Amino acid sequence: MKVDLRPDFDVTDASCKECTGKSLKEWSAVLDAASPANRREAIQYIYGEIGAKDAWWPTTVWVEHEKHKGVVRKDGRGEGYNICVTKTVAAPVSAVYAAFTGDELKNWFGASASFDEQGRVDDGDGNGGELLRVRKDKDLRFKWNTKGSEDESQVDVMFAEKAGKTGITLNHGRIQSRAEADGLRRAWGEAFDRLKKNLEA
Repeated sequence: MKVDLRPDFDVTDASCKECTGKSLKEWSAVLDAASPANRREAIQYIYGEIGAKDAWWPTTVWVEHEKHKGVVRKDGRGEGYNICVTKTVAAPVSAVYAAFTGDELKNWFGASASFDEQGRVDDGDGNGGELLRVRKDKDLRFKWNTKGSEDESQVDVMFAEKAGKTGITLNHGRIQSRAEADGLRRAWGEAFDRLKKNLEA
């Protein structure tokens, strides 16, 4: 699973002003004055101000504002970016779960992908994680490392039966840069497309 560490837009004052009408610095002053109670409220506020069609700039503005203010969690890192990737596959939950934990992994995650007995998953391209929780046919949680990034993030994958099909929801959080978040969103999306194609073939 190759991850291209490239943001959808440049995260600069100039790019932000062109797309939203205000620079990142100007948005930071607006947010200081508005004093939103939490991340959700802040992003909704920015949505309303710029009439955004998607969450890219509202989320970016808020995360960059937190960085500017030095807001961190107990581990010393910011909340960062979160991405969500979903896919519905016409296959039973057991088959989809097995594709994440068995030999099928090589057919969609990477030709050299592996999932070992110690709970380490590796895509063969330098990206991978260590399992933190396993609930068969329900969910997986692992800490993740992206090639080219020094920061650790967290992945949660949930499986749910949907009228004979399986819904997969992947939440990938604590990503510290917009470039990594966008690269992972694209990479996971492409990987899930391959997974769906293989299981439905």
